[in-house]
Amino acid sequence: MKKFFVLCVLLFSFTGYSQDVYFQQSNSEAKKEAIEITKRYNNQLALTGEQELLFQQKVEEFLIRRYKVENEFSGQEKLNILLGLQKEETAEMDDILTRPQLELYKSIKPDIQPLEVIHQE
Repeated sequence: MKKFFVLCVLLFSFTGYSQDVYFQQSNSEAKKEAIEITKRYNNQLALTGEQELLFQQKVEEFLIRRYKVENEFSGQEKLNILLGLQKEETAEMDDILTRPQLELYKSIKPDIQPLEVIHQE
């Protein structure tokens, strides 16, 4: 029984850290892009200092995940996964933003962070 309890604790502790930006592979491109995206949102959301830092970290976390998806998938499957990531990111912003900020964030997100940009030739 004791071994089972220890195993459960270990499993839950590893899964709790699996999506944290600090445990992901660092990516300077994602960090730079997260800073720019945060600045664009901050112009309209008026984030506090703490919110801005948390917001930027969350954006960077999801950018790292987005880059991985873009490298590993294509077509409809890629779009479905990216849509899921966007929904998850929006849900997690609920912990950072106030209710009015979250509603504004949802309305401006498609302009600042589109799901996919299609370039016509």
